[in-house]
Amino acid sequence: MDERIAAVNGIELCYQTLGDPADEPLLLVMGLGAQMIAWPIELCEGLVDRGFHVIRYDNRDTGRSTWLDAAAGDFMEAFTAALAGRLVAAPYTLADMAADGMALLDHLGIDAAHVVGASMGGMIAQSMAIEHSHRVHTLTSIMSTTGDLDVGLPTAEALSILTQPAPDEREAAIEQSVAASKAIASPDHFDEALARERATAAYDRGWHPAGTARHLLAILASGSRSDALADLTIPTLVIHGDRDPLVTPSGGQRTAEVVPGADLLVLEGMGHDLPSAYLGPIIDAITAHAARTASV
Repeated sequence: MDERIAAVNGIELCYQTLGDPADEPLLLVMGLGAQMIAWPIELCEGLVDRGFHVIRYDNRDTGRSTWLDAAAGDFMEAFTAALAGRLVAAPYTLADMAADGMALLDHLGIDAAHVVGASMGGMIAQSMAIEHSHRVHTLTSIMSTTGDLDVGLPTAEALSILTQPAPDEREAAIEQSVAASKAIASPDHFDEALARERATAAYDRGWHPAGTARHLLAILASGSRSDALADLTIPTLVIHGDRDPLVTPSGGQRTAEVVPGADLLVLEGMGHDLPSAYLGPIIDAITAHAARTASV
């Protein structure tokens, strides 16, 4: 698959497309500090086989998209401020990141798409549905939350992973990534060799921990989406693992509660990852969900 660059929204986004452009477009939005290659190719190809034209991309400050240089600030200080109900300043918000994805659709000549987001990508996808509702056929929010700080919070161990300083040296950074992946993975499906392969590919393609820090600030600065989600009329599917330590299951439950008519699929034994064992059910659920619009 060729990687391409789109100059949109004042930045450059690196993206790939899979499948026939004449098929129903489906936009994949990845999460915190994660590059588009974090979407398993098996999932992408499975969706193509179901009749979708799949688009995946690096968010701003990630991978081969534009890296910004604004100061990221201190996460724990910002987290404490957010818990206290104070405003958090950030170089950009989830709304800005949602606008990036919509601008990529413009670049591709696509009026509207099915939107699927994972983790922070689910938050961005929710923002797309809220602010660009006419461009979202269906919304699928995977292992994500509403921005309410009484649900979906990470466990203490997962929070310590988020706040670990990133090593400068390549091998140390890769090993830290593998350890972090293991800590949040589906307990019965962690593949250390695959995690190391993916961590190595991500490091060599575009390792950018400063961007991850700014992503965290964007989440905190964006606040709760619950009130706006309660006004959605877009068919919404929420998928969450019952063993997720990074965005704990209450985040997915709250999302499904506040969006009118939303479906909730809880996957037993799944953590904060997309292992092969769960890709079939996820592909089936997204396909059936998209069919609700009678456009597939």
